[in-house]
Amino acid sequence: MLLRRLVAAAGLSLLGLCPALAQQKPAELKIGITTYSSGAASVFGIPAREAAEMLAADINAKGGVQGVPVKLFFVDEGAGIETLMTEYRRLVEDTKVDVMFASISSGVCNKVAPLAEDLKVLNFMWDCGTQRILEEDKYNYVFRTQANATPEVLAPLLYLLKTKPDFKTIAVVNQDYAWGRDSWAIFSQALKVLKPDVKVVAEFFPKFGAADFSTEVSRLLALKPDVILSTSWGGDLDTFVRQANQRGLFKSSQFVLPLAESSLQRLGTDLPEGVIVGGRGDHYFLHPERIGDAKFKAFMDAFKQKTGSYPIYPVFHMAQAFAALEAVYAKSVAANGGKWPSHDQVAKSMPGLTFQALGRPVEIRADGQGIEDQLIGTTTRVPAYGFDILDNMMIFPAAQLMPPVGQKSEAWIATLKPSIVDIKVDTFKAAK
Repeated sequence: MLLRRLVAAAGLSLLGLCPALAQQKPAELKIGITTYSSGAASVFGIPAREAAEMLAADINAKGGVQGVPVKLFFVDEGAGIETLMTEYRRLVEDTKVDVMFASISSGVCNKVAPLAEDLKVLNFMWDCGTQRILEEDKYNYVFRTQANATPEVLAPLLYLLKTKPDFKTIAVVNQDYAWGRDSWAIFSQALKVLKPDVKVVAEFFPKFGAADFSTEVSRLLALKPDVILSTSWGGDLDTFVRQANQRGLFKSSQFVLPLAESSLQRLGTDLPEGVIVGGRGDHYFLHPERIGDAKFKAFMDAFKQKTGSYPIYPVFHMAQAFAALEAVYAKSVAANGGKWPSHDQVAKSMPGLTFQALGRPVEIRADGQGIEDQLIGTTTRVPAYGFDILDNMMIFPAAQLMPPVGQKSEAWIATLKPSIVDIKVDTFKAAK
């Protein structure tokens, strides 16, 4: 009481006098989220935004994050990198967001990561895949709440080698930006190590957002490669698949589409059976291990009712970002003796964090990278759905498909042995 009277008499505040009291529980936890709300990639970004709104509403209905309600602020990646960077800085400096979820595009993440570090704001790379960010630089505030390109690309390659090992030629059609280039570099390098006799007959890198793939399809029809790989996604992948199918390209080549889980519903019967498909993690609305879980089913049903479609992998990635948010604040509050943590305390709690959303548990490594198992399957058609679902599924243990902390993917891939094809996986049939 005496201290309080002396402070009041001096016209000071206890908050300013006692820094230990400065971290009061806030009225709300502000989260900035970048996602595509416009452009060809909005078919991928809008479901993620709808998921974020659902997840935030559910958290708030349960009392918030450690008793603090969350408030969301969205930025459209489709507006371009300059606008996005300006809006990112505004949210951090003016709106005073506590956490940023950014971004979808690997090209954007390459720009955002150093900015987040400069601004000292906790940033969850909730969807972008390029492995280079956390392998080439060290960050204190940037973390990835899902896998990176290395296991996301190696898993479909190993699936191909396990199920269709006799191919001799391959071609690639990837978007011309960081993800398309990096993912092909990983795939082609690993292929040279594991199956060096395979010949790469064509490498196509159409511009991001391309609407016409007639040149690529014509060349591929003439070359007839045994395998065609495309790690493209969103509207670009949809367009390529439709144009390739219309001209019969799927009849002459085995397609491997590591990101096509997000396109299955949109493509419908335009995507033939027998295509190898991945979902950038163990993300699938018919997840063979989670399909009987009541909470999993409730979210699948609620999302379908709200949007008219089943969740696709950006929805699962968004759920992981929110699960990481809840988990790290719980960990930080506990480590801080029950008091609300500072932003630095939250960031320091990220390494070693384990959390689970709609798939298997994810762990954040010491380098800030998430370890996330990978589900790969082959398309099949059943009467219950108007689009292909996955059969002959395998879930690969991601921890065995990533370089150790401190080692770059390229150097690590060079050390792989052909025996990695025999890696133990969990196998499942389609839920019909």
